[in-house]
Amino acid sequence: MNVRFADRRPEGPHALAIPLTAGKVEAARLAGLSADDAAFIARAAAAAKFEGEAGALADLYAGNGRILLVGLGDGDSDKVYEKAGGALIAKVQTSEKTLVVDFSGHKTSGARAAALAFGAVMRNWRYDVYRTKLKAAQKPQLDEIVIVGAGEGAAAAWASAKALADGVAFTKELVTEPANIIYPESFVERCQKLKDLGVEITVLDDKQMADLGMGGLLGVAQGSRKPARLLVMRWKGADKEPVAFVGKGVTFDTGGISIKPAAGMEDMKWDMGGAGAVAGAMMALAGRKAKAHVIGVCGLVENMPDGNAQRPGDVVTSMSGQTIEVINTDAEGRLVLCDAITWVQKTHGVKTIVDLATLTGAMIVSLGNEYGGLFSNDDGLADKLLKAGETSGDKMWRFPLGDAYDKLIDSPIADMKNVGPRGGGSITAAQFIKRFVEDGVKWAHLDIAGMVWSAKAGATWDKGATGFGVRILDRFVADNLEA
Repeated sequence: MNVRFADRRPEGPHALAIPLTAGKVEAARLAGLSADDAAFIARAAAAAKFEGEAGALADLYAGNGRILLVGLGDGDSDKVYEKAGGALIAKVQTSEKTLVVDFSGHKTSGARAAALAFGAVMRNWRYDVYRTKLKAAQKPQLDEIVIVGAGEGAAAAWASAKALADGVAFTKELVTEPANIIYPESFVERCQKLKDLGVEITVLDDKQMADLGMGGLLGVAQGSRKPARLLVMRWKGADKEPVAFVGKGVTFDTGGISIKPAAGMEDMKWDMGGAGAVAGAMMALAGRKAKAHVIGVCGLVENMPDGNAQRPGDVVTSMSGQTIEVINTDAEGRLVLCDAITWVQKTHGVKTIVDLATLTGAMIVSLGNEYGGLFSNDDGLADKLLKAGETSGDKMWRFPLGDAYDKLIDSPIADMKNVGPRGGGSITAAQFIKRFVEDGVKWAHLDIAGMVWSAKAGATWDKGATGFGVRILDRFVADNLEA
């Protein structure tokens, strides 16, 4: 779908959207309409009880065709503009070819108009690749959004927002694809296009990882016929100290020998949501030429039960040299992350790491599908991420860490075990990862298990993949690394 900005409405058929802040709809607020049409629309809006709440819609017809009033609420944040854009697309995606959004007479900035376009493009994303029998009325029709009267700076703001939208869309694509299509090798192949944006890509195969002693990551992968990969994406947009984003990329998780229940197991195609978010964030940063130095690392494996699969009770040696007693093979993500984190510290000497993972069901029990969980060894880093999450909409909630929790993963025969007791499962998982963070390194762990997939549509996504994680990383970089 194309987005363009114009000084006046285009000729030809189109639906017209008029954004309005909260308050009673009066004819005087409907710029660009004839007096008769404005009076009629005001009466119709009153009858529909439309008063401009954020994301609210009134779908009406007047002399010149279809007119949609879309609410901006108090109009004081990008979020309400994004919500308005998403609401419009949800209404017209399958019924209109051109949507004109007219800000004439409405005091708004170019950045806010771009935010509406961003919300629209985000909500417009669909993945119909495997749907061969869609009825005509179900197929997307919308080709273009034309935004009129956007104000100065709209085009420049949109260029940056589009790069972010492209990154989120890439993450949604990776998360949505089934596991017979996206597995470690094909995940790597999909990411090759980032080279065109200037991203340096390095890939470690299973033999190279074995030579490095990555027993944690490779232990997870040994039951699968799909070989593991470590994908490294480097964006050097500035000559600065690098920051690392590390993603859990379990492209399908059966649980291994500790096999999951059959019901709902198909959802485990999105257990690579952390790696998907890292890949999407790297695309967004490169696409908008972020003035930052970021290294994205994705530990990519498939966790399958097999005659060669890792067993409960096995002891593996991680790249760090620490040994791990594997109590539960379904607590596999932390085994992948520990070696990926060790590798990026030893290879690139990073001093700040943010990892993202659909790590624990316990996080969904704690927070449902409203927040991701944040754990950190540094209050300053945690505060920056919490702020970035609030600003971007990828909201996080901080959880504690501490010695009492750390003791719960001590093992009688190895340095640690990969699970603790049932209580505090998300915390003990974070404590496990923390054991692989070197002294002096600032680290945050984002457990996004409840956020990468949604059973219901949201403001900027339909049912399915949400793209969660890309926006918080992009905002974190913009706020803290590009100053």
